[in-house]
Amino acid sequence: MVASVVSRFSVVGFSGSRRLPSGARCALSAAAAAVAPDARVLVGCAAGVDAFFRARFPAAEVFEVASGCWGRGRGAFAARSVAVVRAVAAGGGLWVSFPASACPAGLLPSAASRRCFCGAGSGTWASLAFALGSGVPALVFLGSLPVPAGWGLSPVPGCPGWVGSPAAVGAAPVAAQLGLFG
Repeated sequence: MVASVVSRFSVVGFSGSRRLPSGARCALSAAAAAVAPDARVLVGCAAGVDAFFRARFPAAEVFEVASGCWGRGRGAFAARSVAVVRAVAAGGGLWVSFPASACPAGLLPSAASRRCFCGAGSGTWASLAFALGSGVPALVFLGSLPVPAGWGLSPVPGCPGWVGSPAAVGAAPVAAQLGLFG
């Protein structure tokens, strides 16, 4: 199912942890193998997941903080990530994410980048929140990580560890019980 989702898109953006998530190598390889031969691949400049996809796709469009296009310092990384998501959105693409840790508490999808890149501590989750909030279809390999409540992600049938937005997997989002105080 993951292959059939990824292969439908002519633009694919990849994001993930600076260290390869435990047990994710097969999922990374499966996602890479599913990309259509003529697809545009967009990726960041970090180690880990970004480096994996840069190696798999030498012609990928790499958004490099070192270029200075997005300023200097920590904010440049957030601005770079926003630029990658916007480029994927502009191309009608798919966002594929590989977080290595659980979603930071209180982070939710939003089309407002400042709400996503709010210092919660995970650029991977912030990028995914911005992508989903901006209406970009997304696939996420969580492995054994919990599915965050309120994100509208559904399991990908037949693909343990994978969840996706309804726009990507064609499924209704999993209902979540919302708490009064959280």
